[in-house]
Amino acid sequence: MNERPVVAGVDGSPPSLIAAEHAAVAAVALGVPLQLVHGYLHPGSYGAAVLTPYDLTPPPAPEEGEGFLSDLAAHLRTTYPGLTVTAKQVLGGAAAALLAESTDASLLVVGSRGLGGFSGMLLGSVSAHVVAHARCPVLVVRPPIPPATRPDAPVIAGVDGSAGSLRAVRYAAGEAARRGRKLILVHAGVGAAEADRTRAQELLDEAAGQAAQAHPEVQVSTEIRYGADAADGMVEASKQAAVVVVGSRGRGGFLGLLLGSISQALVHHAHCPVLVVPPRVDERRLVPTGGEVAAAAAGPDRG
Repeated sequence: MNERPVVAGVDGSPPSLIAAEHAAVAAVALGVPLQLVHGYLHPGSYGAAVLTPYDLTPPPAPEEGEGFLSDLAAHLRTTYPGLTVTAKQVLGGAAAALLAESTDASLLVVGSRGLGGFSGMLLGSVSAHVVAHARCPVLVVRPPIPPATRPDAPVIAGVDGSAGSLRAVRYAAGEAARRGRKLILVHAGVGAAEADRTRAQELLDEAAGQAAQAHPEVQVSTEIRYGADAADGMVEASKQAAVVVVGSRGRGGFLGLLLGSISQALVHHAHCPVLVVPPRVDERRLVPTGGEVAAAAAGPDRG
């Protein structure tokens, strides 16, 4: 039985509180605990968790953090009866704390912006760092809206033929099965020649076969989108989705490029939550997230 928790990064900001709601929905669907994590820094560290050579005592966790964590945990336990919710503050900053937790998590959930985020910056520095370096799948909740969507909104997965995208397709099939939604496999490209379309359909057919093998109960369809920019095509496709699932790197990605251009565009600009599946992750940990929780919890009806 999977006992790896769903971990939500929270800082008291509205986006992070909504992200915690998404995390609770996922944890209930998976039947695992929810861990709320707030990373904090030493007041004099200027962005790094350091101690002076004269005082080796770690600074205490801020009281305001304890307060909002306690209130949030209580709210989620009430809203989702039976859900085990724990909360902790971690010295070292938010990104470092969440990356440490990702080693043993089923899923990390973060908001698109937290405290101190600039209005023009669609993805906060913490979220961007976590998406690029986490050891487990990461759900970026953007735009910051509650975890409820149209009941007919499909799960969408990006396909480019890479190992990462096929891994994401298998994950997306499980996600669609749990939600009772259709799965649409999308290939976005910049070429429109007949040979390009033929090859794109071959990639989609291969991915559809893997999705059907993993979850034969899911209705799968395919779609080819061509335009001036492949990333724009995926962002446009996200307008109709409950969630978009992508690999963190696609075909042609360099080893040192931790987030591919399409994944990066989606986590900055998608019109729905984005679930990024990292490379080199143990596929036994790729347990689908989200799902309808009405049958599993007495909380509000969520999509």
